[in-house]
Amino acid sequence: MKSHANRVVLVTGAGSGIGQGIAEAFAQHGAAVGLLDFNGENAERIAATLRDQGLTAHAYQADVVDFNAVSSVCADIERTLGPIDIIVNNAGISPKRKGIPVETWKMDVEEWRRVIDVNLSGAFNTVRVVVPGMVKRRSGSIVNMSSVAGRAHLWMVAVHYSTTKAGLIGFTRHLAGELGPYGITVNALAPGRIDTPLMHMVPEEINQKALEQTPLGRYGLPEDVASAALFLTSAEAGFITGQVLDVAGGWFMT
Repeated sequence: MKSHANRVVLVTGAGSGIGQGIAEAFAQHGAAVGLLDFNGENAERIAATLRDQGLTAHAYQADVVDFNAVSSVCADIERTLGPIDIIVNNAGISPKRKGIPVETWKMDVEEWRRVIDVNLSGAFNTVRVVVPGMVKRRSGSIVNMSSVAGRAHLWMVAVHYSTTKAGLIGFTRHLAGELGPYGITVNALAPGRIDTPLMHMVPEEINQKALEQTPLGRYGLPEDVASAALFLTSAEAGFITGQVLDVAGGWFMT
């Protein structure tokens, strides 16, 4: 039996990169997956490929910042696929200028607000919509996508990204404390340099510097992060909550 058979999963930011890898992995392990992405065409392309394999996947276009849009998507998922058992809050952005992060004192206020809204408030929105049902059923799992940038200073990202990823760690731990009595686990993943389009937004010498500092000597793949998400939402991880799991090849160790 597949590990996530008969479970319904919402993955945000599922139209490319890590989110795509996570959505594909859950579907391949038997889950019915709702793929939410700002780019609806990308999400539908991935969902269609999964359906061609006989898997269950539905795509939705929405901005996670829009609470009403998130509510509508989740309602449709629950009508179509069933109650949402797992949330993977993966949607995130990391704006740069010509591949270089902007210093804090030069950053546009609008850019700061947009990153805070997408990366942090977007996770709140899905939780606010879905968790009441999880509480009623006394079961569920949430995985929030943080980053090693939320645990240490990294030179290739800007302050808004680091702040939101640190915020997601606090969000995760607080939720874990609130939701533990209802049998709901909440954990975070902290990827390092994962080979996705987002990684290639910076000059290659920056990625090479990160690679040289990674003990395993390679970039991560979306599949590496997906495997960790599968584990944290599996029965085997049922007694794990409030944790941050680095998926970084040893790049950041405590």
